[in-house]
Amino acid sequence: MAVGVCMINVELGKENAVRKEISRIDGVRELLHLFGEYDFIAIIETEGLKAINDTVDTIREVKGVTATKTIIGAEF
Repeated sequence: MAVGVCMINVELGKENAVRKEISRIDGVRELLHLFGEYDFIAIIETEGLKAINDTVDTIREVKGVTATKTIIGAEF
């Protein structure tokens, strides 16, 4: 199991549409709306790193998403 955290910026006024679309993406376990540098944070849980990459690529394709920054979790 692999876990990633994707911080997401969106166009002003597109928050609701982006939230609905990202919430439907396979692998997105949780989506939180933020105030600050990023508009959303998506917790991604998949079977491996390739699937995290694919999920982030899908997030980036959502209309209204302007930028993402992803952090991959490490196992101890």
